[in-house]
Amino acid sequence: MRREIRFSEKILFAGFSLILLFMIMQDWIPLGSLNDVQAIAEGRSFNEMLIVTMIGVMQILLLMGLLSIFMGKEYPIWVKLWLVIHQICIFAGALLDWWIPYFFGYGAEQRTVRYNQMFGDTHTFLPELNGIIPNTLHTLFHIILLLCIVLTIYITVTNSRKTGM
Repeated sequence: MRREIRFSEKILFAGFSLILLFMIMQDWIPLGSLNDVQAIAEGRSFNEMLIVTMIGVMQILLLMGLLSIFMGKEYPIWVKLWLVIHQICIFAGALLDWWIPYFFGYGAEQRTVRYNQMFGDTHTFLPELNGIIPNTLHTLFHIILLLCIVLTIYITVTNSRKTGM
């Protein structure tokens, strides 16, 4: 049976690829003003950085693997649920760590010093709220993740044989 991979599946795979690059590079490879690897290394031990990186990489590789296996085919219900729920859990973590403290101040006092140490010299475009300024790299990651969630929901609720999207 020949696979008919939809454009939305290709875009989702590209989004996952960008997230994978983010997970690999964010703490290890200097990206100019987008990150501060020296400040991150001062705020975390090598083992902590390695574990955090490996957890993030393995999660995205799992999602990419599932997508690769079923791309262009009918997705079993467990794959649909896994793809959606797993990404929503990652996004919930981003909301709890970045956006709820930023917009509402809940938990901001615990994060302000550490975030300023690790991300204070990185590029931002948003104003400071509650002592926190989400940096550009994390903001782009969160936007791409949200778009991947929307694409995944679209893919899982549409029938691949009836639509070309």
